[in-house]
Amino acid sequence: MQTALADFIRDTSEGREADSILRACVHCGFCTATCPTYQLLGDELDGPRGRIYQIKQVLEGEPATERVQQHLDRCLTCRSCETTCPSGVHYSRLLEIGRVAVERQLGRQGLPAWMRRGLLAVVPHRRRFETALKLGRLARPFLPRSLKSKIQPAATPSATEFPAIRHARRMLLLTGCVQPVLAPEIDLALARVLDRLGISLVRTDTGCCGAVPQHLSELERARAMARRNIDAWWPHIESGAEAVLVTSSGCGVTVREYDYLLSEDPEYREKARRVVELTADPVEILERENLAPLGSPGAGFGRVAFHAPCTLQHGMKLGGRTEALLRALAFDLVPVADAHLCCGSAGTYSILQPALSENFKRDKLRALTAASPAHVATSNIGCLEHLRDDSPVPVSHWLQIIVDPSTHERR
Repeated sequence: MQTALADFIRDTSEGREADSILRACVHCGFCTATCPTYQLLGDELDGPRGRIYQIKQVLEGEPATERVQQHLDRCLTCRSCETTCPSGVHYSRLLEIGRVAVERQLGRQGLPAWMRRGLLAVVPHRRRFETALKLGRLARPFLPRSLKSKIQPAATPSATEFPAIRHARRMLLLTGCVQPVLAPEIDLALARVLDRLGISLVRTDTGCCGAVPQHLSELERARAMARRNIDAWWPHIESGAEAVLVTSSGCGVTVREYDYLLSEDPEYREKARRVVELTADPVEILERENLAPLGSPGAGFGRVAFHAPCTLQHGMKLGGRTEALLRALAFDLVPVADAHLCCGSAGTYSILQPALSENFKRDKLRALTAASPAHVATSNIGCLEHLRDDSPVPVSHWLQIIVDPSTHERR
């Protein structure tokens, strides 16, 4: 694709990257075949190829319009197109550059602006989010269904304590923002699994990975959060921690790209690269360990449908590996049609694009439950909460069902 970028971006790092990505696209359209929004809406402008053309026009100097902004907003950033693309087009990075450029021209007005400000002010900050959730639970009986479904009743606190740090082998944990409030038992499950394998999981003073502001085109806020987390991990990394583990794949893919996010920060650039080298999804650790101490937790559990989050299979390129691990632990996994498609959670998407999100959730639940599983497992807190709203069977993180299958079988 030939380009002629406008003066405002041509000689910037973003412009050079955008130019490189645009030139890699050969207009083949393979991406449209695996794009959820194109499949649902049937509009070329709501597919990756159409969005690439629109971004190109803006970067070449054509004024951004609200219609262009709408088409870019509708993208889930699921990155299924990147998995499909034969030319290696890094669409998600081009989309980020395009969204920022459009945002600078148009900004936001009215309710959409207030919703984004509210998300930025509350969700990435654990204590604020916890307070907001408590207030939401009090008001839950009076809320419309669309909001009520987003506010789950409080779970029963676990009586199990986080294992003490007692092993020579140590790995670090991203605590995050939303998950420790909604489902603290997920990180506890990982700590218990690792403890059985002779590894201690170390909690550090980390917060939001930066995904929330990044979803909302607030890249400087995302960078500040990345630096804070690196600072929290760094002393432990210097003293020999083996890995940085992230139990939510939506956060994992963000941390895995800290080197890109901080590529122009001379103070943090090398530290970010080291953090990226150490960052792992739990499946990457467990699949290389001796799992005999875990036994066969899947024996007699009932059939399981695994939902592979987009961030896991398309972002982190770990498709199929969690499923293989679960089978090795004696779980009976059912086939899931169109497993490459997004469930509609997609970070803040289910809040900002609720109608589209509900369509994707409906289709995903239909696919997940077609073979009548007893349970749905996944590896991302956003997908878990989104699917659980309307799922006819229990939905859990896969770590929960391997550490305590009897509890989750009954839920």
